Amino acid sequence: MFIKRILIYFPLVLIIFLAQSFFWVPTYDKQAVGNPERLKKYIRGSSGDAETLNPVISADTASSSINSLVFDGLIALDDKLEYRPRLATSWTQTEEVFLVVDPRYRLEKIGNRLPGSADWVDYIKTSLEKNQQDIKNIKAIELVPGKVVQGSIQVPILDGDGLPEVSRGRPQMEPIFYTLHSPDRIKFTLNRIDQDFFNPIKESIGEGYFRKFPYDDFISAKIASQYDRLKPHFAEILPLTEHNPIIAFDLRRGVRFHDGHEFDSGDVLFTYQSIMDVKTASPRRSDYEPVKHALAEGAYKVRITYKRLFSPAINSWSMGILPEHLLNEEALTKEALVNKGDPKEFTIRDSQFNRNPIGTGPFRFFEWRSDEIIRLKRNNDYWEGPPEYQEYIMRVIPDSLTREMEFYAGAVDNYSVEPHQVARFKGENKYQDFSSLGYFFSYIGYNIRNPLFSSPEVRRALGMAIDVDQIIKYVLYGEGERVTGPYAKMTDWYDQDIKPLPYNPSEALRILHRLGWEKNDDGYLEKDGNIFEFNLITNNGNSIRKNILTIAQNGWSRIGIKCNTQIFEWAVFLKDFVNTHNFDAIILGWSMGIDPDLFQIWHSSQTGKRQLNFVGYENPEVDRLIVRIRQEYEKEKQIKMTRQLHRIIANDQPYTFLYVNKATQLLDKKIVIIESQRDGSEKYKKIYPTRDGDINYYFNKWRKLDFVPQFNHSN
Repeated sequence: MFIKRILIYFPLVLIIFLAQSFFWVPTYDKQAVGNPERLKKYIRGSSGDAETLNPVISADTASSSINSLVFDGLIALDDKLEYRPRLATSWTQTEEVFLVVDPRYRLEKIGNRLPGSADWVDYIKTSLEKNQQDIKNIKAIELVPGKVVQGSIQVPILDGDGLPEVSRGRPQMEPIFYTLHSPDRIKFTLNRIDQDFFNPIKESIGEGYFRKFPYDDFISAKIASQYDRLKPHFAEILPLTEHNPIIAFDLRRGVRFHDGHEFDSGDVLFTYQSIMDVKTASPRRSDYEPVKHALAEGAYKVRITYKRLFSPAINSWSMGILPEHLLNEEALTKEALVNKGDPKEFTIRDSQFNRNPIGTGPFRFFEWRSDEIIRLKRNNDYWEGPPEYQEYIMRVIPDSLTREMEFYAGAVDNYSVEPHQVARFKGENKYQDFSSLGYFFSYIGYNIRNPLFSSPEVRRALGMAIDVDQIIKYVLYGEGERVTGPYAKMTDWYDQDIKPLPYNPSEALRILHRLGWEKNDDGYLEKDGNIFEFNLITNNGNSIRKNILTIAQNGWSRIGIKCNTQIFEWAVFLKDFVNTHNFDAIILGWSMGIDPDLFQIWHSSQTGKRQLNFVGYENPEVDRLIVRIRQEYEKEKQIKMTRQLHRIIANDQPYTFLYVNKATQLLDKKIVIIESQRDGSEKYKKIYPTRDGDINYYFNKWRKLDFVPQFNHSN
């Protein structure tokens, strides 16, 4: 009888409990009522956890979002995508250029030699004065005396047949030592960088000077038998012309790290040196490789000289600055000894700093529970004034539906909406929503080291077997667009005339037949006794990539390709597969920048472990264009080259470029921008995105109200 009563009454009790809970739990609009502390906390729902809280070594989105609040760079982009001061108050970009002088050369225009190097200075100055624009940019001209230089250069090791020895697909190198009797050089100090500076000079002294320069008179090999191997590198050892752009930063005074230590030029130089230290294995090393030397000119000024033209240089100094006193050799040695490790092997990557960061940013680190939460506290001593929020919380919520429900319940203030969720709030007026074409594209990348994927035709056929339009329609619910290459679609760098690969399985099969692949009795493509079989992998926690995995597998299966699929946890995925190149094909995404520099992800020098060209793509023409784009400061010329580069990559298909997603975010409607007025009052403004769709630009001025404000058109 007792059991019978339980069975009768328990469901009724449960229904009553759920009903009262419905009325008791505050609605979205009333979440903060009676809980003023909640208004002081900003809570963001994130699909994944951070990897490391050190801007020098981090490469994932979650880490970057936290690092941007804990650390400051010297500069940053404003809401119009122009550079603004941060830890630097101002900066100048100038240039020093050099011309090697060989007085023995007979100048074509005058048909005679000039008596000495000083006469070359007068001759060139006179020729430049014919064009006021050329001479106007010159601040100073001086003669730099020649000197004897002992040096070495890495050259390929040759086998018995005189061919380069290769190991693991790369030529083996060794140093050759030389003596350089450097001639006099003319140094020009310029007010602004001019990549075309030498054009009128070359016209004045004649192109023959550069084609027939007698390097042999100035360079000798320490070991005479190595001379012939040294000769192809003469122009590298003794460049006849040299561009040295200079960025000089004036640093902000009175800024302190979160532990109270004062920021100065030493921290800037230390950050640069840490990036360049090979033991750090920073993914940003290539951005700073063009630096010739970085010098402190007092406690609050640094001077960065580049060894060649490098137009993206200024952008690299938006990197968060590290505290030297916490990560220098002395500090790392102490930490290693405390942890009973070998100080010689202990690097920045091993430091606990990466989980307990200290920067100069608007928020201080407070707590990190892996795969759960990262908490930051307001920096009340922030040099720009403290943020409105007292606490910033990133909650790790891998499941998209849970993130949505947490947002509706008011437990999360902001989250990035999955495509399938967009339809549920379209037309609603309860929340702030922001949607724009993003900078993030998804792709299938092929390990080109694998002979199976070495042919662009094979990679093209693989792409043509996948119906990307169906992915956009059914997996993304229409929240995406086809993409054909490595640039953001809304930039000038992207070539809109390049058409996406068509979905054409029949043509894909014809291509593979032409390359010798034929179906066997089991229906699989086979060549030379080998089945066309490979593994396609991606990371867990991303339902869209899971779906793409299945669609790609099915598409390839229909033309006779055997594709095996695997999904791994993110940390394992990166460590054991991506960073070690231990994969056949991979589904991933890449966040594009606003500048045209693609060195890190596409240059052949970036194919090593932990580097970003992990598919092993190599193309000499692509390398050449990437370098030229880096050297070009004139935008129209950059556009021409980027579109050429885009076309080559689209033709080579190292990736099957899938789509660029529409980035959509929901934000609590009670969150506003606070603007202080001259009379001491405050004005509320609606949150609005910057030109590139970023809504967080004014985050330090955000405040959550206890009511939903009403705005007119002027707000």
